[in-house]
Amino acid sequence: MSRSRIVVGISGGIAAYKSCILIRLLRKAGADVVAVPTPAALEMIGKTTLEALTGNRVHVRTSEAADQVTHVRHAQEADAIVVAPATANTLAKTRWGIADNLLLNTLLAARCPVVMAPAMHTEMWTNPATVENVAVLRSRGIDVLDVGVGQLTGKDAGPGRMLEPEAIAEHVLATVARTRDLQGRHVVVSAGGTREPLDPVRFLGNRSSGRFGVELAREARSRGAEVTLVAANVEASVLERAGGTRLVRVESARDMLEAMEREASGADIVVMCAAVADYRPVERLDVKRKKTGEDLAVRLVENPDILAALARDRRKEGRLVVGFAAETGDETASALEYGIAKARRKGADLLVVNEVGERLGFGDVDTAVAIVADDGTVVREAEGSKSRMARVIFDAIRERM
Repeated sequence: MSRSRIVVGISGGIAAYKSCILIRLLRKAGADVVAVPTPAALEMIGKTTLEALTGNRVHVRTSEAADQVTHVRHAQEADAIVVAPATANTLAKTRWGIADNLLLNTLLAARCPVVMAPAMHTEMWTNPATVENVAVLRSRGIDVLDVGVGQLTGKDAGPGRMLEPEAIAEHVLATVARTRDLQGRHVVVSAGGTREPLDPVRFLGNRSSGRFGVELAREARSRGAEVTLVAANVEASVLERAGGTRLVRVESARDMLEAMEREASGADIVVMCAAVADYRPVERLDVKRKKTGEDLAVRLVENPDILAALARDRRKEGRLVVGFAAETGDETASALEYGIAKARRKGADLLVVNEVGERLGFGDVDTAVAIVADDGTVVREAEGSKSRMARVIFDAIRERM
């Protein structure tokens, strides 16, 4: 396996001295490290020191080595970028796409995993602006680490301390390892919500936006897999995040069944994330149904169970199948209890249970998941952004594989 290249970005916080330890740890682990400090960081730590520690030239301004287009080259060649420390200023500029130094230019051009280790005073960390910036960055898939609690600059103490270099190095190396753990694998992911037509104008549908499925496709691709995304009625703005995947568009549950059975043939991993309608109208009119002033009864028939069909022959065909169960609890059982029963019934290798509702689970919001094995055992529980949960789910898939 080729040597990993890791870009260590350093912004102008007093914790910049710890980046020297981080660089040595990453190099000791066998990584090729390039340091990209901001001009403010050089007031904390010297350029000569960084060149000696990395064994690579250090550039600070975008205009340096212009013939090599340094910021693009760094971004293209990196297996991961870690910014440690990441000041409130750097977090804010990254969130807004401001690129007024080489590090910010590199972050803007990056397509590899990005890890940011914040460091600032407690008041800055808890400021609503920083809280919002961190939330937005995490929603975009940037891995903003939590801060430590302890002694800060001067007499201050509290949350805002940068995590120790050993913890950051371990996290970054694990991130790089994930970028390669699905190389040579074919992953099929379904996303969105099916629509069952009543007439040429109206349909029965659900609240699924497809965001979770798109994040799963992005995560699989970031780990080196060849990815096919079967998308049911997902907006173009959401699908843009799935760039680099093969896209198959479908409309109804029966369309989804046909596409998934076709695409799953020869796949190594199938993730059935789409919200498939349980029922469809028996009758579909060819013209728009007119109002009559009377109540209307629509007869429904059950749709095929796509997950059960995919799971039925999974071992014979050598693929791993993961299902999703969007559940609501009631007076009889909790969402998780219903999910565990479904996991035993469906026969998929893993079932991801997430509680949903009118303002819960669907859309661009955080979510909580429980990952359940086919015997009903809960193997993982986590909550956070959909991009983070996609990472948790594929970690569980790798363990199952």
